[in-house]
Amino acid sequence: MDLTIALAGNPNAGKTTIFNHLTGARQKVGNWPGVTVEKKEGTVVHREHRVRVVDLPGIYSLTAYSVEEMVARDYILNERPDVVVDILDASNLERNLYLAVQLIELNVRLVFAMNMVDVARARGIRVDYAHLGRLLGVPVVETVGTRGEGIDALLDKAVEVAEGRDPVARHVHVNYGPEVEEEIALVRRAVQKDPELAASCYPRWLAVKLIEGDPAVRRRVEESPAAAAVLAQVDRSRAHLQRIFSDDPETLIAEARYGFIAGALKECVRLSPAAKKTVSDRIDQVVTNRVLGFPVFLLIMYLLFQGTFTLGEYPVSWIEAAVAWLGRAAGAALPAGLLRDLVVDGVIGGVGGVIVFLPNIVLLFLGISLLEDTGYLARAAFIMDRVMHTLGLHGKSFIPLLMGFGCNVPAIMATRTLETRRDRILTILINPLMSCSARLPVYVLLAGAFFPGREGNVLFAMYLLGVTLAILVGQVFKRTLFRGESSPFVMELPPYRMPTGRSLVIHMWDRARVYLQKMGGVVLAFSVVIWFLGAFPRDVPLERDYGAERARAAAEIQAAEAAAATPEAAAALRAAAAERLAAIDRAEARDRVAHSYIGRLGRWIEPVLRPLGFDWRLGVSLVTGFVAKEVVVSTLGVLFQAEGTGEEAHGLKAALRRSGLTPVTAFGFMAFVLIYVPCVVTVVTIWRETGSVGWTAFAVSYLMVLAWIVAFLIRWGGTLARLAA
Repeated sequence: MDLTIALAGNPNAGKTTIFNHLTGARQKVGNWPGVTVEKKEGTVVHREHRVRVVDLPGIYSLTAYSVEEMVARDYILNERPDVVVDILDASNLERNLYLAVQLIELNVRLVFAMNMVDVARARGIRVDYAHLGRLLGVPVVETVGTRGEGIDALLDKAVEVAEGRDPVARHVHVNYGPEVEEEIALVRRAVQKDPELAASCYPRWLAVKLIEGDPAVRRRVEESPAAAAVLAQVDRSRAHLQRIFSDDPETLIAEARYGFIAGALKECVRLSPAAKKTVSDRIDQVVTNRVLGFPVFLLIMYLLFQGTFTLGEYPVSWIEAAVAWLGRAAGAALPAGLLRDLVVDGVIGGVGGVIVFLPNIVLLFLGISLLEDTGYLARAAFIMDRVMHTLGLHGKSFIPLLMGFGCNVPAIMATRTLETRRDRILTILINPLMSCSARLPVYVLLAGAFFPGREGNVLFAMYLLGVTLAILVGQVFKRTLFRGESSPFVMELPPYRMPTGRSLVIHMWDRARVYLQKMGGVVLAFSVVIWFLGAFPRDVPLERDYGAERARAAAEIQAAEAAAATPEAAAALRAAAAERLAAIDRAEARDRVAHSYIGRLGRWIEPVLRPLGFDWRLGVSLVTGFVAKEVVVSTLGVLFQAEGTGEEAHGLKAALRRSGLTPVTAFGFMAFVLIYVPCVVTVVTIWRETGSVGWTAFAVSYLMVLAWIVAFLIRWGGTLARLAA
C-alpha cells in the first residue's frame, strides 16, 4: 500500500531532523510549483507500506500571511495527503499548538509528533500526552528527533490513522462562543449551497477563515457560482461581530484558539520545581549580551574560518598530489599534441585547480551547519539586529544576508519573507557583498600562495570586509534611496540542541554534491573553452625565435659539459641547463597565449585593470567568473599552468608566485572577486525578485565601481605602506 505523509510544524521544532531520520539519503529537493520555496520529499518502506514523505515549509499558522504558509495550506487542501504529521516542540507547547489547532479545524487525518520530550523533561515540564491526545482527538507519539527515538512508532501511528484504525482519532471543534458560532453556522449554510465548494474543503473551516477575513480563501470563494450570497453573508457576519465586541473577528478567533489551548494544557501539563532557568537561558546571558554578544560572534566566525584552513590543509594536499599524479600520468600516456594539451592543461589543469578546495568547502558548511543545528545562528541574527537597524532594516533581514555566505541565489529569494518592498530591495542590493561559497576557492588559492601560515586570517578578513562594506553601503542607501524606519520584528530564539551526526552529514553531502556537479558541468565546460581560446590560433607571430634560443642553449651546455672537470660539475651544469630550457619553454608559452584569442580579449580589458595591478590573465578570469565564481580558479589554472612544464605545470600556486603578482595585488584581487558583479544566476535572480531591469542594472553597476575603488585603494595603500616602512 502506498501512503503520503505531509510533515508540518513550526520552524525550529525539529521537523527537518525527523524528515532526515525518516528518509535518510532517499531525498529529492526542488521547488514548489510557481514559487521559489524549497520542496523536499523522500520515501521510506515501513512494514510493507511504501511511504512518500513530503516536508512542508516551517510555518507558525495557516493564516497565509507568507508564501510558506500558502504553500503548506494549499498542499494539504489540494493534494489531500493520507496523513498530516504535525511536529511539535514539547518544551514550547502553547506556541506550537496554535498551528496544531488550525490543522484540527481542517478536519484532516492528523498525528502529533511530540518532539524534544527530553528537553521538556529537563526543564521540569511534565505532560500527560495520552490525555492531551484524547482531548484534541489526535493520537500523540513522543519523539526525540536528535536521537531518532520514536520514529518507528510515529510511522506505525501514521499508518493506523491513514487506515482509520486508531481509537483516539476523532474530529474536535474549537468552541468560539455563542455569538461567533452563530455566525459560523450562517456562513457555513451559505457555503453548502454550492456542493462543489463545500466538497473542496471542510465547510466549517471555510466559514471560520471567511469570518477571519482570509484573502486567499475569499478569492477561492469568488470563483463559486454562490459567491454573491456567501460573501454577502460573510460581510454581514463580520460587521455584526465587530459591532458586538468592538474588535475585529480575526482577533476574536485567535483569542478563542489560545483559550482552547490554555484549557487543554491546564488539564495535561504540570511544572515541577525543576522548571527553572534553562541551560539555553544561561548560555544566552553571555552570547546575546549587549556587550559580549558581538565579540563572541566575531570570535566564533574567526575560529570557523581558521578551522576551515587548518583542518582542510591535509586533505587539500592529498587531492593536490592526486591531481598532479593524474596530470603526469595523462601526459605520459598521451602523445604530444592538441589532445594531450586539452586533457592535461584544459581538463585536469582547470577542473583539478578547483576540485582541490572541496575539503575547505565541506568544512565551512560543516561549521555553518553546526552553528545552525545548535541554535546559535538565530542568536547571530538577534545580535546583528542593532547593526541592521543602523541600515534601516531589522534582524530578520540578517537571515537572508547570512544565507548569502552559502549562496546568494537562495539568499536573495529568502527576502520574500520581509514585509515591505523597501526592506526587500535594500537587502537584495547589499546581499551580493556577502561572500558566497563559490568565491572561497579563489581566497584559498591566493591566500595559500601569498600568505602561507596566515590563510585563516586572510579568509576571515575577506568575510569581514564583505560585511563591513554591506554596512557602509547600506548606510549610504538608507540616507539616499531608502529613507524611512524599519518595521518592528520579534526574533525567535530556539533552545540550544546537540546536533546529530546524521543531520550534519546530510547537510555536508548536499553542499559537496552541488560543488561536484559544478565541477562536472560549468567548470569543466569553461575550462575546455578557456583552453581552446588560449590554444588557438596555432600559427601566431612570436616575439622571439625560441627554437634558435633552444639550439644555442643546447650547444653552450654541451660545450660546457665537455669542459667540466668533474662528474659533479657536469651534473650541476645539466640541472642548470634543464632550468634554462624550461625558462625558454615558459617564455614561449606566455608569448603564444598572449597572442591567442583569449590573450587578445585580455589585452583589450587590461587598460581598465592595470591601475589595480592586474594583468590580462587576471582580467580574463574575472570575465569568465561572471558565469560562476569557481571558473575564476579554473581559468587561472589553464592560463598560468600553460606556462609550466612537467610537475611544475600542476603547481598553480607556484606559477602565480612566479608571475610577478605581489601579496598586496593578490589581496586586492580577492577583494575585487568578493565585490564585483555576482554570477549570472544571481543577476537573473535579482531581476526576478525585484521585477525591475533598472534595479538589476543599478546593482551590477554599483558593485563593479565599488570593486574597482576598493581594489585600487588596497593596491596603492599597500604600496604606500611598504614605502613608508
